[in-house]
Amino acid sequence: MRYPAILFILSISFLFSCEQAPVSLEDSTDYTYFVTRLGSDTLAIERYKRKDDHVIAHVVLRSPETVLLGYDLKLEPEGGIQQLLRYKPENTGFESIGSTATQTVRFSGDSLFNEILSANGQERRFAMLRQPTTLPFIDMVHWPFELAFQQAAKAEEDSIRQKLLTGRRISDFIIHKISNDSLTFRHPSRGVMGVKTNNNGDLVKLDAALTTRKLVVTRTRSLDFEKIANDFLARDQQGSPFGSLSGAITRDFSFKGADFGVQYGSPQKRGRKIFGGIVSWGQRWRTGANRATHFKTSKDLKIGDLNIPAGTYTLFTIPQPDGGTLIINKQTGQNGRSYDSSRDLGRVPMTLSTQDDVTEAFTIVVEETTGGGVLKLIWDQSVFSVDFTF
Repeated sequence: MRYPAILFILSISFLFSCEQAPVSLEDSTDYTYFVTRLGSDTLAIERYKRKDDHVIAHVVLRSPETVLLGYDLKLEPEGGIQQLLRYKPENTGFESIGSTATQTVRFSGDSLFNEILSANGQERRFAMLRQPTTLPFIDMVHWPFELAFQQAAKAEEDSIRQKLLTGRRISDFIIHKISNDSLTFRHPSRGVMGVKTNNNGDLVKLDAALTTRKLVVTRTRSLDFEKIANDFLARDQQGSPFGSLSGAITRDFSFKGADFGVQYGSPQKRGRKIFGGIVSWGQRWRTGANRATHFKTSKDLKIGDLNIPAGTYTLFTIPQPDGGTLIINKQTGQNGRSYDSSRDLGRVPMTLSTQDDVTEAFTIVVEETTGGGVLKLIWDQSVFSVDFTF
């Protein structure tokens, strides 16, 4: 069932005029804490507590800059969203959470409504068919996952389709039980996460190393939550924000009468093992992050026996300890997870060398050589290179 656009034009008094402050649960209700790390860096901290059908949660999210968020969730008897309110503190602490929600999710009849108030005051409203047991999906936030795992622990089936609200749609996330304390959690586009739980379904550890995000989430018994939040805010004010997870880079190069351009997502090392670690040997790699890596040349090139006409291409690689393979593909504009081998222009071998310095951010350069030029893919202490002529 699809809703006509007219359903988006709904009564503000019904949809987006929630002027109630979040309700605090009793102080005797203990918080559950999660810490999310990307490599050696802490990306987010969370705390939440639940009593019966009521959940409150606080999140400190650091990318691209530190933001504090509060959530107030009322669950329906089936375990899904009855009403979800998202709040943004008015200044620097959770004690300053105001009375106006920046997001409201609620259902009425057979419809689920999601209304979001942006920073500039604009409202976006989405209506969709309500599906029971739907929980919120909040990017890089994991307390809703624990609610899903707790529901899955009570189910008899080994595989469960968990409905999560992802913006303007409800998406299927697949929970598959491996044992009493181990399961997998499949994101519809990013891949599979490994999860450790206890017998009640409480989240102990989530490892997203096989997904595009590569986060690790761990449960901790206690956390000096407000102090850590203030420390992260202070770092931002001192000009040291966490930054984007994988910034979009555009670079141009010119030599020998030719112009070159590269566009790619640039993930950071963050203390991780790169090649043979988060980038597996012998497997196709998107060669960056997010959107597919694009390469353009204004002149015809030749790499080995492969002729490359002037134009724009996407680059993929299969890294190997002895160099591996560069894939030059004629499809452009796609996400880096999309690869169509039928549109390959060709494949050429790469050379791998080691540098003394550590390059923190994945970097692509095109440099002039005596005989033509060289394309270099640089990350950590590894330099993959391909020489070309005109």
